Amino acid sequence: MRCCTFILGLLLAAGALIAAHAADPSEEKPLVLAVHPYLPREEILEHFTPLANYLTRAIGRPVEIRVGRSYAEHIEAVGSDSVDLAYMGPVSYVQTVAKYGKKPLLARQVVNGNPFLKGEIIVRTDSPLRSLQDLRGKCFTFGDPDSTMSTILPRWALAQDGITPSQLGRFRNLESHDDVALAVLSGDCDAGAVKSEVFQKFAPKGLRALAELPRVHDHVFVTRSTLPQPLIQTLQAALLALNDIPEGRPIMAAIHPGMSALVPAEYNDYANLRRILMQEKLSLRR
Repeated sequence: MRCCTFILGLLLAAGALIAAHAADPSEEKPLVLAVHPYLPREEILEHFTPLANYLTRAIGRPVEIRVGRSYAEHIEAVGSDSVDLAYMGPVSYVQTVAKYGKKPLLARQVVNGNPFLKGEIIVRTDSPLRSLQDLRGKCFTFGDPDSTMSTILPRWALAQDGITPSQLGRFRNLESHDDVALAVLSGDCDAGAVKSEVFQKFAPKGLRALAELPRVHDHVFVTRSTLPQPLIQTLQAALLALNDIPEGRPIMAAIHPGMSALVPAEYNDYANLRRILMQEKLSLRR
C-alpha cells in the first residue's frame, strides 16, 4: 500500500509540474507511442490500445500508437527522437543506444515473475531433427533482421555450435514471429526461431522446441531525449503504478498475457546482450 501511495503521489506531483511548465501549445499535441512490428499491425493496436487510453488519462494528453514498418525503421524513429515514447525489444534498444546514444528509460517488462525474454528454435513435431548440428544443410527461417529472438540470438546460438549461415541449406527472413511459426508448420522450411509466447501459441498445432535461446532482459519502454523531464517522470510513474492499481493487470496482460510487472530499468540491464553482439560482431542489418 505504501508503494502504491508513493507512486500515485509521484504521478500527481509530476502531473502538476507539467501543468505548471506548459507554455508551448505544441506540448498539447498527442504523444506518439511507437511499437516494433513483432506481430501484425492490427494485433499490436489491439494489444496496446488499453495502455494508450490509460496513459491519456494519466497525463491528461492524448497518446497515439504508431506501428513501425520494420524493426530498422522503428529504431531510426526512436533514435532520431521522431516519436515520444516506445516499446522496444532488447536488441533494438541496445542498437539504438549504440547508434544514437542513451535514451531515458521508463520501465522494463517482467513476464510470469521472470525478468528475462525467452525464445526457442522450433521444428515440426514430426521433424527428424534433434539438435542444432542437424540443421546443417537445412532450411532455416529467421524473422525481421533486427529481431532479438527470431534473428539475432538464433544466429548467435547457431554460431556457438559452429554453424554459419553459409552452412545452412538456405535461409530467409520473414516479417513477424507468426510468419516464422507458420512457415515451419507448413513444411516450407525445416526450422525457425520465435519468442516463447508465439511458440506456445502454435505448439498445439504441431511444433516442438529444438533448442532454447539465451535469455536476456525483456522489453523496455523508453522516451525521446528531448521530452520534458516532468513529463518523463509522469510517464514513468504511470507505468510503474500499473503494478498496484486494479486496472493495471488487464492493461499489462493485453500487451503480453504473462506480463506480471513493470520494473525500473537501467542501462546495465543489457550488458550481457551487448557482450553477445560484440562477440559475434552482429549488427542489426547483418
